[in-house]
Amino acid sequence: MRIIKTIRKTEWHKKAGLALAVLMTAGTLHAQSVIVDASVDSMQILIGEQARIRLEASFDAGKRAVFPLIQDTIVRGIEVVDIARPDTQYLNDRKRLHVSQEYVVTSFDSALYYIPPFEVRVDSQVYRSQSLALKVYSIPVDTLHPEHFFGQKDIMEAPFAWSDWAPSIGLSVLAILLSVLFVFLIIRFNDNKPIIRKIKVEPKLPPHEQAMKEIERIKGEKIWQRGRSKEYYTELTDAIRTYIRDRFGFNALEMTSSEIIDKLLESKDKEAIDDLKSLFMTADLVKFAKYDPLMNENDMNLVTAIDFINQTKVEVPAGMAPQPTEITVEEKRSKRAKTGLGIAAFITGVAVVLILVYVGMNIYDLCF
Repeated sequence: MRIIKTIRKTEWHKKAGLALAVLMTAGTLHAQSVIVDASVDSMQILIGEQARIRLEASFDAGKRAVFPLIQDTIVRGIEVVDIARPDTQYLNDRKRLHVSQEYVVTSFDSALYYIPPFEVRVDSQVYRSQSLALKVYSIPVDTLHPEHFFGQKDIMEAPFAWSDWAPSIGLSVLAILLSVLFVFLIIRFNDNKPIIRKIKVEPKLPPHEQAMKEIERIKGEKIWQRGRSKEYYTELTDAIRTYIRDRFGFNALEMTSSEIIDKLLESKDKEAIDDLKSLFMTADLVKFAKYDPLMNENDMNLVTAIDFINQTKVEVPAGMAPQPTEITVEEKRSKRAKTGLGIAAFITGVAVVLILVYVGMNIYDLCF
């Protein structure tokens, strides 16, 4: 029984010790939630040299930190040359914030300087960094041997180097070549062919003459004799459709054969239109049903087309026939060439001016 009580007492002490350790760890973590640190990149410098003091603070992201406001000196004898802007970084999935700031300092008096802790205010509480030390040494002077000291040297002229003048010389040669090109382009621009010219326009043939001209071409090729009946009837009906469009004023090219016939029946001779209807029917059979017409049937349909044109044509009196006219047109090719010459001359001129300005500035820097 005593052994059991001893074991239970030991277990209770272990649990109490574990709980105390957890509380101490939590207190330590809470105390370390804000960390302020200061460091110097060099603890020893010569008079006039510079050192960098780095002040860092780490704290929870929800808190606000205020760094110390330092003016011209940190302590007497250490002067502030420059203050960098604070650098902010998020850590641990943006839960922690790390802020650092650098101070560039120097000193002109040899001594060992004590730099007191920096104070950083986080929310309403002040945290201090560790103190720093900076040793400033003077430059040793050998007063026993004054002959080792030398006065100022005379001003020396820089030796001539082709490498310094090579860019200016090369660009000058380029400027000369571009100037020649610029003059050539200006001459070509002024001597270019005129962009306006006059051409003679022949009047458009009357519909029946244009149709007869097309039918004569079809008749001369005789493509139906070479087994190309579909192509023959396509060209023949297209010529008739174009004539009907120009003669009667409706777009027969976009209409079916039956629609064309119905439209013509409204005002024209039924006998001539019946022959044309037969021509369209044969053409449709050839084009869509692979019908193979006889030789005399092809010739008869050609004659039908000619008769329809002759029966429906409108003659124009000889005195009222349109005469050729002369119109003024713009020569686009010459215009494009002249525009290109003008643009090229402008770009070349600008390039020459820029090169001359650069060369002039470079020579001024080398000479003065």
